[in-house]
Amino acid sequence: MYKILKKQVLSGVIKLMDVHAPHVAKKAKAGQFVIVRIDDRGERIPLTIADFDRDAGSITIIFQEVGKSTMQLGRIEPGGELSSFAGPLGHPTEIKKYGSVVCVGGGVGVAPIYPIARSLKEAGNRVISIIGARSKDLLFWEEKMRAVSDELIVCTDDGSHGRKTLVTEPLKEVLADKDKNVARVWAIGPAIMMKFVSLATRPYQVPTTVSLNTIMIDGTGMCGGCRVLLDDGARFVCVDGPEFDAHKVNWESLLSRLQFYRKEEQLAVEQWRHTCRLEGVSGEGGK
Repeated sequence: MYKILKKQVLSGVIKLMDVHAPHVAKKAKAGQFVIVRIDDRGERIPLTIADFDRDAGSITIIFQEVGKSTMQLGRIEPGGELSSFAGPLGHPTEIKKYGSVVCVGGGVGVAPIYPIARSLKEAGNRVISIIGARSKDLLFWEEKMRAVSDELIVCTDDGSHGRKTLVTEPLKEVLADKDKNVARVWAIGPAIMMKFVSLATRPYQVPTTVSLNTIMIDGTGMCGGCRVLLDDGARFVCVDGPEFDAHKVNWESLLSRLQFYRKEEQLAVEQWRHTCRLEGVSGEGGK
């Protein structure tokens, strides 16, 4: 069992947890992920590692309550335990000195982009970070990102904080600035955001890496659920990723596959909330 050491509500639907998992923290690197199960009958939830503390033996995960399992996870308080916490999984980010790099984080994607930006900064790169969310109340870790960035640009869709624009607009401006001479871009966020980041960087021929969070079951490459199509064939996100060349991803296929179980997911949420009402507890996550 894996004890929850800390829980923080970053917004109404976004939660942070520090989980005691020494064997994962010992080997964790930027870009990798874990698969979490709440109990022995629970769904396997893939979550990219947001941070790690090797001395404390802890892993930080950040998740948005969008389905039954993440809502259920959000209800667990410090001292509670998780049935399994497998990882670190996937290939870590390739960290070296590139020069000027851009890290783009959208929504909950700010969490996994943080350790990447930090590692790139430690490797001697000039880090320009762009983070965004729909509104100010959904934005988090601004100061943490500022601390590991040479330049930070903050955006919100509604203009409630920072610039009123999508993250792709300042990205295009940075790419067009020859003085910045961007060597590489990383982007993590909703699939549709990463698609448009890819389209923004393609004309400049700047290598762009995205971290894909597809439908995933076993995390070992056996089930095929996380299959993603690239220009040179199919890959499995769990064992070949989670990072891929954004310019090779078949975005239309990925976006379509992410919708496969939408009805089943909605039904699971409705049934769980009904069960919670019968038991006299909230079905709205960590409340």
